[in-house]
Amino acid sequence: MTVNYQERRARLAAMLPAHEVEAMLVTSAVNVRYLTGLASSNAAVLIRADGSALLVTDNRYIDKTRGLDVEAAEASDVAGELAAPGVGIEAASMSVATYHRLGAGLVPLEPLVERLRAVKDDDELELLRTACAITDQAFADIIRTIGPGVTERDLARLLDARMIELGADKPAFETIVAAGENGAVPHHAPTDRELRSGDLVTMDFGALYQGYHADMTRTVSLGEPAAWQREIYELVAQAQRAGSLAVLPGAEAKQVDAASRDIIKAAGHGDHFRHGLGHGVGLEIHEEPFLGPSRTGRLEDRVPITVEPGVYLPGRGGVRIEDTVVTRGGGAELFTKTTKELLVL
Repeated sequence: MTVNYQERRARLAAMLPAHEVEAMLVTSAVNVRYLTGLASSNAAVLIRADGSALLVTDNRYIDKTRGLDVEAAEASDVAGELAAPGVGIEAASMSVATYHRLGAGLVPLEPLVERLRAVKDDDELELLRTACAITDQAFADIIRTIGPGVTERDLARLLDARMIELGADKPAFETIVAAGENGAVPHHAPTDRELRSGDLVTMDFGALYQGYHADMTRTVSLGEPAAWQREIYELVAQAQRAGSLAVLPGAEAKQVDAASRDIIKAAGHGDHFRHGLGHGVGLEIHEEPFLGPSRTGRLEDRVPITVEPGVYLPGRGGVRIEDTVVTRGGGAELFTKTTKELLVL
């Protein structure tokens, strides 16, 4: 797979004149990888408005820069150019200490690379599609192991191990398994609590594949669900469908959120949906854009994003259903394809 890093850098360079800088020093490790292909713990890339670039790192990684389509140097040899007055910096990622060390003439900029990263090219979408397929298959493969006596921690380990066996680099994030009353905590960390008949069990997990993060949540029932459990499941499923249908190029972020949230509010559970509807995924598990009641901006075409409404009842349990979808003109393309029908195990 050949990635056109030069074209990515050119798009960033074209944005710089509007911000009245002649160059931008990109220091976020994720953004450096996006612009150059170098994955490291200590690198930066200087993008000049004329489209040229300079990748800088230390002697641990300089050998890894050979073969990349960008000029490279050790940071100690080019410190003066990096700290030149008028160079833009990533205000959201550069530490205050580094800013003062480089020089007060640097210009803090908004997250420009993150804006570029939100819209994915064909290669990125194919990697994400593979990550999601691994995630789907892992769930299908472990579903028969879910039952009374299995602990939340056991189930999380099974999911993680199966994703790796299927080709994932590793889990995309710390897998969530929340059984029974723990399902009322959106980001519950798995414990030794055993699954019991009558539990709703929420699993939030995803595969990391060649740097790209999948994200999916499913909630299942151990035994026939109680009326209140089926009620909130069907409510969340309805809200999730509505949110997915609202994911279109040009849609406002807060309007997409409202498509799901208004359904949950109308059912009297507005206070039980306590997080935004979704977030972008790619080289990071949480990246631009974000969907929420106060989020601004509009979705563009070819943006992978999650749709994950939930209802959480303290002390009782909860339901969350989440897909990774991609904005398309004719309607969102579904990347996570596991059934959203309530599975009764």
